[in-house]
Amino acid sequence: QVQLVESGGGLVQAGDSLRLSCAGSRFTFEKYVMGWFRQAPGKEREFVAAITRSGESTNYADSVKGRFTISRDNAKNTVHLQMNSLHPEDTAIYYCAADPRAPSQALGSWMYWGQGTQVTVSS
Repeated sequence: QVQLVESGGGLVQAGDSLRLSCAGSRFTFEKYVMGWFRQAPGKEREFVAAITRSGESTNYADSVKGRFTISRDNAKNTVHLQMNSLHPEDTAIYYCAADPRAPSQALGSWMYWGQGTQVTVSS
């Protein structure tokens, strides 16, 4: 059974940085596109960032472009999300996702999901 386990969330102040990690297991990690999504209270889950299998291409939501960086280490079956200049609006549960097909911003296009990690940004 595929496992995606997120870590690195926490409570920070506006302007701070956090680095989220997602460890994948029980699947061939390097054959999967990896992504991050988030869900704020009372809102729908939304796309944050995605990275292709080899890491040569990335895609970001406009709201995080220039502040967040997605990266992956296929040797360690891990994908990261470096979040800088955090805003209170970035407060959400952050989810890692994996899919063997092309990267997409659509939730329904992702096959596997982690349980999420809470990020809270205070003003």
